[in-house]
Amino acid sequence: MKNADIVARDLKRVWHPCTQMKDHERLPLIPIKRGEGVWLEDFEGNRYIDAVSSWWVNLFGHANPRINQAIKDQVEQLEHVILAGFTHEPVVNLSEQLVDVAPAGLTRCFYADNGSSAVEVALKMSYHYWKNHGQASKKNFVNLSNSYHGETLGALALGDVALYKDTYQSLLMDVITAPSPDAFNREAGETEEAYALRQFAEMERILAERHHEICAVVVEPLIQCAGNMRMHHPIYHTKLREACDRYGVHLIADEIAVGFGRTGTLFACEQANITPDFLCLSKGLTAGYLPLSVVLTTDNVYDAFYDDYQTLRAFLHSHSYTGNAIGCAVALATLKIFRDDKVIEANRQLARCMADSVAHLRDHPHVGDIRQHGMTLAIEMVKDKPGKTPYPWQERRGLRVYQHALSRQALLRPLASVVYFMPPYVITEEQIRHLAQVATEGIDLAVRD
Repeated sequence: MKNADIVARDLKRVWHPCTQMKDHERLPLIPIKRGEGVWLEDFEGNRYIDAVSSWWVNLFGHANPRINQAIKDQVEQLEHVILAGFTHEPVVNLSEQLVDVAPAGLTRCFYADNGSSAVEVALKMSYHYWKNHGQASKKNFVNLSNSYHGETLGALALGDVALYKDTYQSLLMDVITAPSPDAFNREAGETEEAYALRQFAEMERILAERHHEICAVVVEPLIQCAGNMRMHHPIYHTKLREACDRYGVHLIADEIAVGFGRTGTLFACEQANITPDFLCLSKGLTAGYLPLSVVLTTDNVYDAFYDDYQTLRAFLHSHSYTGNAIGCAVALATLKIFRDDKVIEANRQLARCMADSVAHLRDHPHVGDIRQHGMTLAIEMVKDKPGKTPYPWQERRGLRVYQHALSRQALLRPLASVVYFMPPYVITEEQIRHLAQVATEGIDLAVRD
């Protein structure tokens, strides 16, 4: 089969996500036949390094033999069973192992289907907790500017990226927005830590004045991924945890994109030395294989719902595929690879290679910033370097990088004018250096007038 054959069939029937379909009149779809390791291969034998982990989900490469075997073994045993009134060994094993590796104090696991669903669970659980404690007035949430938490209506309301949110604003609940500690906006000579502390002052004020009406603060620790991979210092979350405790407000950590080693530690919260009240996980949980998400919370939260049925204090939230046995088996295989291969330690050298491979771009006249947390690195193109003036979004400079990369065996999918690497952990240093060369070429092409 030729690429064009499957593309023609696709365009007659498939509506693709996060896509203006009219673009495909001039931008051909890339049909993928198979994957192996970091490589994706189309129907004509062209290959592409998956530098974005297929939307940040793939940890250990495509068609990983150990994960494949875990799926085969589980399919022979049990594919799925209702998790209301029933249970199974994979979900019990996974829950035990997640509690073992998560920040101390997170002892209960509630499963859902995807990242947005996990955020919805945490929002409802926080509100319901306060309601069960007779504090129904606590019904508002605080987010950060430039944040993103998913596309379902509750999760979308907690986001602050206009591109995704503005169209649906009239459908969304109101939230309280605090300024982001995003280090890109710090003053010349100001450290990332100092800027984060300065930005925290407004969050402190909001909590001091309005804590009686606030259920929870929702944050993406260290990296605002869909918000153009903007990054910040962990001190912000250390201070936030202290303030939430002081004012009696929950802290929800959305680690759907940044969990499982993306920031250099297994969970980003570790770098702030905190335990949130709710930890939302998905994406890397199943290493890019299957949809599964989980919200980890505390015994304190769990106990607020534990009562006789007639009190109607139970958390009556469900998804058909909650705790899917195959998904849990994949997640268990994922955690085993982390243990057996000492992945976090091995990634440190890969992260250093990433930094070194793009260091020359710091002097590029149209690179305003290079930032990195662990295995996530971002390069921001700007129109004016001294003033960090962005290119107009209508010019779609990042699209030029994407198109060039495809011609050089790489899948780079910039966010606006931000080129980023978030590759599977099985990538080699040679492949990283190739991506850096491709990105450099693409940036040079993109900034030409």
